Amino acid sequence: MANDDQFHGHWGSFFTEGRTLIVPLDHGAAIPVPGLQEPGELIAGLNPFVDGYVVNFGLGRACGEVLQGKGICFRTDIYKPVHRDNPDAGSYRVFAAEDGLEIGANAVMNMCYPHHPQEERILRECATLVSECIDVRLPVILEALPYGIGRPDDYTVENIGFAVRCAAEIGADVVKTAYPQGASIDEFKSIVDACFVPVVVLGGAAMGDDEALFQMVRNAIDAGASGIAVGRNVWQHREPLRVARSLQALVHEEASVAAALKRMADAI
Repeated sequence: MANDDQFHGHWGSFFTEGRTLIVPLDHGAAIPVPGLQEPGELIAGLNPFVDGYVVNFGLGRACGEVLQGKGICFRTDIYKPVHRDNPDAGSYRVFAAEDGLEIGANAVMNMCYPHHPQEERILRECATLVSECIDVRLPVILEALPYGIGRPDDYTVENIGFAVRCAAEIGADVVKTAYPQGASIDEFKSIVDACFVPVVVLGGAAMGDDEALFQMVRNAIDAGASGIAVGRNVWQHREPLRVARSLQALVHEEASVAAALKRMADAI
């Protein structure tokens, strides 16, 4: 972290004893978002189980009241998956760091796509964001994904390892990344150990398989990850509050996969 004051002043909303459960709600500028029709109601229901949220400017402003007391991570870019014949622009900055202060942000987030066709521009934008955040004293989460979003075949141990270290070298206070395809706990631990800032693992597209989701989270935490950032696997789930509660148990209570699955049946 940049320094202890910055950590306690901003990250305190996200991290409890070094762990965090973040729910990204920033998908509305990138993909269709069934499951986010009533974001304020969703946030209110999730608040007992969740440490923080990732939001775009509009949602952060619209839901400011219900977000109070939770970590607010402001997304400074728009990330676009490839769509039909459109050129692959990847991610592009649309906001400055100081804009996050308008919605009470505790941190900012931007994509970091090593090996992407637009790599030079994207990495420059990430570095500029880090510089801006020094001035306004906001921590930075860089979402480090080799080649771009939604490319699981490229999320190998080698590629993820490089992307994570690259984001840390640029100046990220926390790195968010994918769990590499087919990686063992020891393989992912080698990535976490080689990164000198905390690593948070994303959930990706809705799996429709609670056991697979919980096992991935358990493996990530056992490998040394500092938390998870799971969006669609929460708010596109048939039981968003129950799955959030089970994820909380995995992250903050060292629950087993079996215990997390059992908790799905308990009343809210």
